[in-house]
Amino acid sequence: MKPFRFGVVAGYSPNLTSWTAQAERVEKLGFDTLLATDPVGTADPFVLLGAAAAVTLDLTVGTFVLADPFRDARALGWQAQTLHRQTRGRFELGLGVGRPGAEAHAETLGREFPSPGERITRMAATIAHFKREADRPRLMLAGGGPKMLALAAQEADTVTFSWAPTTTEAEATSIVDRFRALAGPRLPEIELGLNLMALGTEPSPAIARWAGADVPELAAAGAVTVLPEDPGQATETLLRWREQWGISYVTINSGYAEPFAAIADEARKAGG
Repeated sequence: MKPFRFGVVAGYSPNLTSWTAQAERVEKLGFDTLLATDPVGTADPFVLLGAAAAVTLDLTVGTFVLADPFRDARALGWQAQTLHRQTRGRFELGLGVGRPGAEAHAETLGREFPSPGERITRMAATIAHFKREADRPRLMLAGGGPKMLALAAQEADTVTFSWAPTTTEAEATSIVDRFRALAGPRLPEIELGLNLMALGTEPSPAIARWAGADVPELAAAGAVTVLPEDPGQATETLLRWREQWGISYVTINSGYAEPFAAIADEARKAGG
């Protein structure tokens, strides 16, 4: 089993001062990574990640995840290699096909948003260009559908499962098992991850609007996107998921950074 890694996903930056303060706080809390959404509000994640790397010493920064249709493959490769070299390896590139609402942002950039099948084909070409460099950042791919999982099984260093907010453990097991079969002999090389939406049972109007169900409902239904807030219970769950699924990289949105830091510390002590 791989050792645990823990990260924070940040999707809001009112100004550079607050963003860099957040990066310093995330590193001080002991997290391994700070990940930026695409976009961060309306901001370019590459600009913000460069600033985050400049004010931290060991924190890895990355994207969670770049919408591939927003960018030209060559320009993306240039940006990724720049951060990789300038941070001395503290950058990880996360790629995806685009979250809900991505079509509207692509339009503001003057770019066409291809069909789902075309997006997979385009991403495969982007990855091929990215992998021409022998010294390159780690590549994380996010996916839940069959085509994206198949591409991740072939190409990813890390895969994070982008399942529905209401996904239960039984449903998650089916998705993970499908991926493990697709990865075959590559499986030991691939780090498996998931992103948590929340901790505990406290209501969150923002999550309710996005997920269509509030945190108490998700927790009561046994959704794998919500973890118990108690560090002992949460650690037991994380250890079980790592044993059952091989998932060792766990991220959470930035609003839960402080309580999740205690869970991450407990899990490291219990399971490495």
